[in-house]
Amino acid sequence: MNRTPSLTISLIVSVCAASAFASDDPLFHSTDSLAAQDEHGTLHQGPWPNPTDFEPRYHWRPLYYFESGRDLILQPAYVGALQVSLRRLGYYCGRIDGNFTPEVSEAVARLQKNYSMRITGTLTIPVRRALFLP
Repeated sequence: MNRTPSLTISLIVSVCAASAFASDDPLFHSTDSLAAQDEHGTLHQGPWPNPTDFEPRYHWRPLYYFESGRDLILQPAYVGALQVSLRRLGYYCGRIDGNFTPEVSEAVARLQKNYSMRITGTLTIPVRRALFLP
């Protein structure tokens, strides 16, 4: 028996099905390899609900410039943005939960070391500037 034709047909069908799925709505598919995706390549924002999504925020960004680092680490929305920025640069791998934990402090210390800052592990103005945070 010759099984090559059936194998060829099954390969052609699987390739056509994969190309048809890949050409679906481009809004939910990305070429970014770092984007959060499931096993089908569909984009996802992350675990829902994210606790920092519903935390109160200032409605005007410059108001954050008047806060000290000690006050900002008590605001879950700001710490969540800090965690996202640290994760984007590869310094933090934990959960985005809005808590300033020792892991976040270690990530800030690694960032300070790589940017030749004074290593304190706390949220300072140079750290905020390096992460483009207000």
